[in-house]
Amino acid sequence: MSDDVVTIAAFAGSLRKASYNRMLLRAAVELAAPGIKVVPFDIDDVPLFNDDLDSDENPLPSVKSLRDAIRCADALLIVSPEYNWSIPAVTKNVLDWASREDGVLEFKPTAIMGASTGGFGTVRMQIAIRTVAGFTDQWFLNDPQVHVARAREKFDAEGRLTDEATRKQVVELLVALAAFARRIKKVSV
Repeated sequence: MSDDVVTIAAFAGSLRKASYNRMLLRAAVELAAPGIKVVPFDIDDVPLFNDDLDSDENPLPSVKSLRDAIRCADALLIVSPEYNWSIPAVTKNVLDWASREDGVLEFKPTAIMGASTGGFGTVRMQIAIRTVAGFTDQWFLNDPQVHVARAREKFDAEGRLTDEATRKQVVELLVALAAFARRIKKVSV
């Protein structure tokens, strides 16, 4: 945390350009309060996890980029849809690649939010992702939670989050994640 600005690395767990989760991530960047900087990183070129493709001597550029983004940030924000009541392969893939290098995910303050067109707003995906922490040692923010249901009604034609209640929830989540990161930083110093 430089100059008391909390940097939050963030990615959208969807490759679709018009994804509601990409829109939600853009809203997080826009809504970040003073002292919080949300820095999205791109996962479009990250291949499916295959340990044969990566080595210390010859790291894949896309994998090195995502690991560096997470490692250098004070916290991580995962913005992901829910597929078949669980974690999309793209989202899990990022965590699989990141977890293969020490110091990337361990003890990283992490928050999750997601948008869906259905009525549950990624509740099951968020529960499933938290089970991954048993291996990765990420520290997940438990409250507040952002589950954006019926996303079609909450974004305009330009992809801007227009629902005021959801905008407020995003702000609250970012503020809570920044405070969580600051507390962890104090304890670990």
